[in-house]
Amino acid sequence: MPSIYTVLPVLALFAVSAQAANDPNSYAETDKVRVTDLALDVHVAFKSRQIIGKVELSLDWRDKGARELKLDTRDLSIATVELVDAAGKASPAKFSLGATDKILGTPLLIEFGEQTPKVRVSYATNPNASGLQWLSEAQTAGKKHPFLFSQSQAIHARSWVPLQDTPAVRFTYKADVHVPKPLRAVMSADNSPDAMVGGGEFHFEMDKPIPSYLLAIAVGDIAVKTTGPRTAVYAEPSMVDKAAKEFEDTEKMIVATEKLYGDYRWGRYDILVLPPSFPFGGMENPRMTFATPTVIVGDKSLTSLVAHELAHSWSGNLVTNSSWKDIWLNEGFTSYVENRIVEAVYGREQGDMEDVISQFGLKKEMADLAPKDQLLILAPLDGRDPDEALTDVAYIKGAWFLTFLEKRYGRPAFDAFLRGWFDAHAFQSVDSDVFVAYLQKNLVDKHPGKTKPAELDAWLRQPGLPETAEPAKSVRFDKVDAARAEWLAGKRDAATLAGAKWSTQETVRFLEGLPEKLDAKQLTELDGALHFNGTANGEIAQRWYPLTVRSGFAAARPSIEKFLTGIGRRKLIMPTWEALMATPDGLAFAEGVFAKARQGYHPITTTSVQAALDKAKKKNG
Repeated sequence: MPSIYTVLPVLALFAVSAQAANDPNSYAETDKVRVTDLALDVHVAFKSRQIIGKVELSLDWRDKGARELKLDTRDLSIATVELVDAAGKASPAKFSLGATDKILGTPLLIEFGEQTPKVRVSYATNPNASGLQWLSEAQTAGKKHPFLFSQSQAIHARSWVPLQDTPAVRFTYKADVHVPKPLRAVMSADNSPDAMVGGGEFHFEMDKPIPSYLLAIAVGDIAVKTTGPRTAVYAEPSMVDKAAKEFEDTEKMIVATEKLYGDYRWGRYDILVLPPSFPFGGMENPRMTFATPTVIVGDKSLTSLVAHELAHSWSGNLVTNSSWKDIWLNEGFTSYVENRIVEAVYGREQGDMEDVISQFGLKKEMADLAPKDQLLILAPLDGRDPDEALTDVAYIKGAWFLTFLEKRYGRPAFDAFLRGWFDAHAFQSVDSDVFVAYLQKNLVDKHPGKTKPAELDAWLRQPGLPETAEPAKSVRFDKVDAARAEWLAGKRDAATLAGAKWSTQETVRFLEGLPEKLDAKQLTELDGALHFNGTANGEIAQRWYPLTVRSGFAAARPSIEKFLTGIGRRKLIMPTWEALMATPDGLAFAEGVFAKARQGYHPITTTSVQAALDKAKKKNG
């Protein structure tokens, strides 16, 4: 049987030693020493917008001659550093901060006369920490209390804790968190729906080793509603009942995934619905997924987001990419598992529709990506912000590749293979070489003749989509396409489209197939029948508003301003920002709206919009 290594020059047999190489997106020298446990004791100070306290790091010295520890920080104020010996005795340590890099932050260099098992760092965060968002009372739904939440992925944990900020390092943690009364604190740890709130003191433990990007905290006026034997929804009081209803199928999703890929190993699975400024759809923080309220639309049509974040409990949280160049190991696997969950809970047709939409988005994004960014296995991200690796290539091309394997080998064989992958690498951080070796041994060699080495190479190490990429299809979308064609040809009016009572996915398909521009009469007719302006459904809004901008449909601008100032989820708002910035008139409008919106945005979203704005202004001279 030909080996895929004849085509993929990856030296997979040496994957274990290859993983010892240091992550270019971290200052940590993981071949010398690794953090195995964190003990946090911090105060959340809303007035100064700081987390202030200390962290004690347990160390596993790999190099007995090493006498220095390098930690990742970004804009942290370091007060003291102490070495802690086996007896618990602490002594002052010599430390310094190295040169600051605009992407990596600043290394904290700690000197050791002799190696100790622990080190303790007292510190304070910067009010503008890239991994934290501080919301005023006015920016919350309740308008009574402030709110804080973190977003550590990809390398933002270093902005609120000094640590080895690389997915190659996994650690357990404990935390004592002191917050203003009567607020509740939650973390990516053992939250209890019955926890007493009001005393201002919270203790957390995470007994499973996690990478730094899954370290998470939120503090605010947070209510809880149980949705199942091991699930609950946390949210601001005015949102919690609505969110619990929308996410009531979470336990069904867990059961469906367990049947496919083995036991859920994290105990509880709870969801925190954040204020609308959250920059992502969701964040798979173990035991406490952070979710955007933009998926709560009343009909469960967007709950595939929960399926995605839940899927991370197997792919990503359980088996983790060891560096960000292999992000497809997290997101591609998760997107594949997500679709299997959706199919199991809501039916094959729902999964097919979402696959078609995802593949459409991938093709559109890839048209603007450099060939090097179209690969599943990227080159090391030296000098690049790992956030740049979070494209649809990792998510959708990765999932498409796994679907290719499923079809070639059959579901029973592929499901067993994938379950074996999760079991064999549970609570480990791995790279693509490890996966390629596992694929060869446990699928390719066991079922000879099903795939060719060149086909696998085309998926993993070549730009674009391979010839073997079979597009997803949807019967319901065929009907939508026919209806769109009839409307564009003047053979059908928009009122009959409304009568079809399309799902979110069908409406998205209709919008994505429209021409780049429509005339004012057509847009007025569509909006009159389908009420797109002012829609609460962000998936529809992110496609409708750019169309109105390209078409010069000024009637949509008040709704656009409300949309862009009301939410901060990058995926939903960036298409409209970019469409506006494409013309001088739109750019002027965008600048005015951004001046209002930016105060409510997360730093990650602000950076994205500002970068697009700077690029547009430069282009326009």
